[in-house]
Amino acid sequence: MNRIVPAILVFIFSMPGCASNSYEEKEDWFFQLATPLHYDVWVEHVELELSGVRHWYHPAGTMNCCWRGPNGPKGITGRLEPFPNFIALQWFSLSERKYYQRLISVKPEWKNRMRELAPVQTANGVRHEPRRFLVFGLAPGGEIVVWIKGQIGNEVELARLQANQIQGDPQDYAALLQTYRDKHGEYLKENGIPLSGW
Repeated sequence: MNRIVPAILVFIFSMPGCASNSYEEKEDWFFQLATPLHYDVWVEHVELELSGVRHWYHPAGTMNCCWRGPNGPKGITGRLEPFPNFIALQWFSLSERKYYQRLISVKPEWKNRMRELAPVQTANGVRHEPRRFLVFGLAPGGEIVVWIKGQIGNEVELARLQANQIQGDPQDYAALLQTYRDKHGEYLKENGIPLSGW
């Protein structure tokens, strides 16, 4: 189910950048993708770049959880190694049968916020550690919610972004759509597809 990444992303990610010879990253940082329960998506592309240093992909695929509460936000996880200044996401919303895409400029202050110590509950009590996870929630309507967290329960929302709807043929995912409808069709009939309030 490979799709061609639109030319704009290829152009932006191929632009030369300035790399510092003294660049060293010794901190461990991660990203996660999340989606609301019952509103599954197929993530086609996750591309990351620190301009002039590294451009890389991360495998993704089907996502069906988790947004808020005791199980979220959490989902597909990967390392931010090095910490990027761009992240590009492209996905197919199974509930809406629509394709979305967004190039995200990762703000330097996001990393600064992540470095701030936050409470982390452990078996031995509470410790204070950086929030090492940068989480992107993909909601119906193409809304992206950005959180930072150290563990579920200490997340902080940083931003809300709007993805662009792009062209694509839902029949590319015909088998996946059938499985999705069999599992979630009744839920969607009863609850609809909220496009706000996420």
